[in-house]
Amino acid sequence: MPKALRVLVLGSGFAGQGHAEAFRNAGVEIIGMASRTLSVTQQVAKDMNIPYATTDWKTALTQLQPDIVAVGTPGGVHVDPILAALDQSCHIYSDKPLAATAKEAKMLYLKAREEGAKTAYAASMRYLPYALLAKSLIAQGKIGDPLEVECISHPNVNPLIPFGWFHRLDQGGGRTHSNFPHKLSIVQQALNGTIVSVNGQLRYDIQRAPIAAGVHDFRKRGQFAPQSADEPGLEWAEADSDSSYTVLAHIAPENDTSKMVSVLFKQAGMHPGFQPDYMAFMGREATLHINGAFAQGPMHICARNGKWEEIPLPQEITNSLPNIEHPAIRCWTQLAHEFIADIKSEGYSGYQTFKDGWIYQEVFEAIRSEKGWVDIPQEA
Repeated sequence: MPKALRVLVLGSGFAGQGHAEAFRNAGVEIIGMASRTLSVTQQVAKDMNIPYATTDWKTALTQLQPDIVAVGTPGGVHVDPILAALDQSCHIYSDKPLAATAKEAKMLYLKAREEGAKTAYAASMRYLPYALLAKSLIAQGKIGDPLEVECISHPNVNPLIPFGWFHRLDQGGGRTHSNFPHKLSIVQQALNGTIVSVNGQLRYDIQRAPIAAGVHDFRKRGQFAPQSADEPGLEWAEADSDSSYTVLAHIAPENDTSKMVSVLFKQAGMHPGFQPDYMAFMGREATLHINGAFAQGPMHICARNGKWEEIPLPQEITNSLPNIEHPAIRCWTQLAHEFIADIKSEGYSGYQTFKDGWIYQEVFEAIRSEKGWVDIPQEA
């Protein structure tokens, strides 16, 4: 019988817990969890029935000898544990960003390639059902040749959310590191395309953030925000990550630069929007419009000189995904299933790898440079 695969999870916040659930759903044994705060890590591990909890990931690697390391920590601390895990011949499943810089991300990609390790890059909202439906309909020619894409969102983030890794660029913070990868991944998948060049501008609307104790789960950080910046006794920390972005991209479907698609990604992070967030794919024959910043749905189509009609979600798409209610955990789980299948030599499905993580980091840095149009490398 083949040896059962065993996973060590790094991180005990939302991503770490989500990765643990994902791999457990994929039939893999979770043998340990390592994270920053011992009391929190021990409690999460106990709640999730994970037998080993520690703050020392180095010792966990050497003692547990996992087959897979799932990295759910902030991007700025990915490099050392991933390198150490690769030295132990582990396969790696990493949340985004892959690293804080393109240089580091490229190093991790090349190291993994050299070691022959399987890698997964979790810009995983591409597995949302309507994102998969968009891919299918575009491939079927329902909109004709794709010409343009719009991705517009206004999350209206509370500017007083307590200081954390998301306020620090060197820790993988900022909207281009956390929000943008999912959108870029959805569009790239839908077009079956290559990112050729990008041009963009970022805004840095938050120069400082209040310091608050007790924030652990990323989803609950707003609960710790003060009601006003004028509250007495507040302490502050400097922030340097981006809060809004406007990005133009050229994406070549099927790597055919004669059919280049123009894509607009626009997020005003600190502001409400009058209209709902959406993604729209415009072709020569019709437009697909999907509600939601990450194509959550519903979806409508309008042919030229036609009327908008809703497209119901086919049952076969729903049936093809794990039966998990939480959309982020469902997406992590689908990626875990595909990753495990590849490790077991059951076939590579096209999931994103460290190569994509490196290329995306090149995209982020090209945008941050604000140098105008920058060509994106495809091979290291």
